[in-house]
Amino acid sequence: MKALRSHVVGGPESLTIDELDSPLPGPGEVRIAVRACGINFPDTLIIRDLYQYKPERPFSPGIELSGVVDAVGEGVSRWQAGDKVIALPSWGGLTEQIVVPADRVYALPDGVDFEAAAALLLTYGTSMLALKDRGALKPGETLLVLGAAGGAGLSAVELGKAMGARVVAAVSSEEKAAVARQAGADETVLYGRPPFDREQSRALINAFKAACGPDGAQVIYDAVGGDYAEPALRAIGWEGRYLVIGFTAGIPQIPANLTLLKQCDVRGVFYGAFMERNPARNAELIAELFDLLKAGRIRPRVSEVLPLERGGEAIALLADRKAIGKVVVRMGN
Repeated sequence: MKALRSHVVGGPESLTIDELDSPLPGPGEVRIAVRACGINFPDTLIIRDLYQYKPERPFSPGIELSGVVDAVGEGVSRWQAGDKVIALPSWGGLTEQIVVPADRVYALPDGVDFEAAAALLLTYGTSMLALKDRGALKPGETLLVLGAAGGAGLSAVELGKAMGARVVAAVSSEEKAAVARQAGADETVLYGRPPFDREQSRALINAFKAACGPDGAQVIYDAVGGDYAEPALRAIGWEGRYLVIGFTAGIPQIPANLTLLKQCDVRGVFYGAFMERNPARNAELIAELFDLLKAGRIRPRVSEVLPLERGGEAIALLADRKAIGKVVVRMGN
């Protein structure tokens, strides 16, 4: 089988296609013939040793995938060969076959193709956890989404609307703003590329405040960080909830006095650790997610589908912040 693997610390260009023997599932595991692998921002970090997980090399990036079960290990009764599934390994998805713990596998919903399925669980699962559990988003509240045209951001826009919120989408171009509006955003804010000087930062604060309205944003979904974080936090409402999702623009330094002045909370969202620590609640959130999918209230947007041999290019699209929606790598024809 083929696998795209990291042998040395480096960027997408450092990855190589390797020929490997097929892995065998152990007790409690299933082997999946991978059909598609969704690319996510952690894939850009893990190959540079900048992610929370640092697997032993060589390894394949890729933390969400879809495919078909082709072997099961001892003690596995829920799955059998031929089942179409989605899986969330911690890494390893950019390969033609992968062994995954059975409790990290979910049935592929009817009517969903492999590419869309590979673009579903990580981003929408993160946003379900963020908005529902960590953010306690309520109908009628204003939700500000930073990086709203990326995979995570678009999922937050869609889920925010499904939860009855007024959604303000912050993006870097009019093309991305149009995509966010198609996903349901009520209003959009365009921002430039950092670093921002004092005047640019003040202009962004004013733009966020104007879009969010006099009561500010009750929930802020921040998947970008960097110079965008403080202007967004200054637009939060009284007792608002600021959700830390990721840092595509860098890790910000947030002034603690702002949390006092607005009596607001800064809440971290680490979906990978949550899945391991609370699998029962995660299963409940995923069941709700599938219900929304079946009802047509959410729809993963896949903007690029590339073959395994171009998996490095797929990761580079995210690293360079050029992707709109999700990028997926397809295995085989």
